[in-house]
Amino acid sequence: MKKSLCALTERFFSPGALVILALALATTVAVALIPVREPKGIQFWCVAFQQRDSYVDKIEAWNREHPESPFVMTLLHDRSLEQRMLSGFLSGTPVADLLEMHEGVFPKAFLGPVDQIGFLDITERLHAEGLYEQINEPSFSQQISRGRHFGLPHDVHPVLLAYRADIVEAAGIDVSQIETWEDYFRVLRPLMEDRNGDGRPDRYLLNLSEISEDVISMLILQNDGQIFDENDHPIFANERNAETLATITTWITGPQRATIDVPRLSASGHKQMLDGLVIGTTVPDWMLGMWKVENPRLAGKLKLMPLPAFHKGGRRTSVRGGSMIGINKRSAHIEEAWEMAKALYTSAEVAEQTWRKTMILSPVKSLWSEPFYHQPDPFVCGQPSGTLFIEAAPDVPLRPSSPYTNNAYAYITNVAIALRAYAEKNGLYDAEDLKPEALRLLHYYQDQLEKLISRNVFLEEGQ
Repeated sequence: MKKSLCALTERFFSPGALVILALALATTVAVALIPVREPKGIQFWCVAFQQRDSYVDKIEAWNREHPESPFVMTLLHDRSLEQRMLSGFLSGTPVADLLEMHEGVFPKAFLGPVDQIGFLDITERLHAEGLYEQINEPSFSQQISRGRHFGLPHDVHPVLLAYRADIVEAAGIDVSQIETWEDYFRVLRPLMEDRNGDGRPDRYLLNLSEISEDVISMLILQNDGQIFDENDHPIFANERNAETLATITTWITGPQRATIDVPRLSASGHKQMLDGLVIGTTVPDWMLGMWKVENPRLAGKLKLMPLPAFHKGGRRTSVRGGSMIGINKRSAHIEEAWEMAKALYTSAEVAEQTWRKTMILSPVKSLWSEPFYHQPDPFVCGQPSGTLFIEAAPDVPLRPSSPYTNNAYAYITNVAIALRAYAEKNGLYDAEDLKPEALRLLHYYQDQLEKLISRNVFLEEGQ
């Protein structure tokens, strides 16, 4: 007994264990003795350094005029902001007064009952102050949960088609003939000729594959696809989405294959773009802005055009991405935060700086007549890129606001992957033949998402 007690003591109270215990005690005491500093000023957290830089002048001007209530802007990594925001909203611990974040973060605050959402409900304010009418209406969709507005939209993010005008025009092709996707592939098909005899096309017509989640979601939304209903219940298993996925599958595989996946924001993808491996790429405004920085040698080779429609007379744009600014409803500075949010998002100066740095279009309609949006853009052969994005802006589809949106997009991509495999296994390359299987797969994955959502008892109680 004495022996085993000694062995136990040696095991748990060895010199190494004692050192670790001593260090743990010392650090605990040290942390406890660190003085806690209450943050001074009205706290504003954001995640995008380009947007932060556009706000500096406005915030400095406010602080000069309101020295008693200055704003302090802090740039955080998106995951850090997300964790601090959610823990604060759920536990009542301190959170910034004003928060700006992207679509990967803010919908997670909508997981619970609507009265438990940590953002201030600004629905009445929007209408009482006439702000709702000033903003592009579809741009509000991401900040609405169960009919209530919880933030101001930062952007519109219309999508256009960027195509290699140098290659297209050298071949004598007139893109004005193109209205639908069917037109697009027919008119540009000669560019896929195999001139070097390696058995593969020299070029592909569209940047897309079955794993291109962002492009697939853009195309689903373009073709009026619904993902969730007004109560955030998944409804993506529907005929329209099955049609879209079946059509896409005929583009990416089979005898009429015309697409390839080229990474749009990587060194290898930039090189393939420069080499002309792919003719057309769907681009939101912000992506064109990133290309200007990351792939400047594309300048003068590209032009923009509306997306071809799925059907004659159909929608010729889509949407991807999104950010918002929201107010912590427990803030002691709600009125100041509201005034700052409006000042940042309705300012022509901020809009111009944002456009010049990122090419992100403001959703405030009165700003669309500002001259900086309508200047010739050398990157796209002198086209007025801002004018083209503005023309598309009113027709962008609604963006889902569900906290499960990314899960839904991932499941829809799973459908695209499985549908391509099904098409190749069965030799089916007609959209009508593929629609029943597409719909079956959509129902399967919608069931999976519904099971995932059903585990969130907190959300279910708030419906």
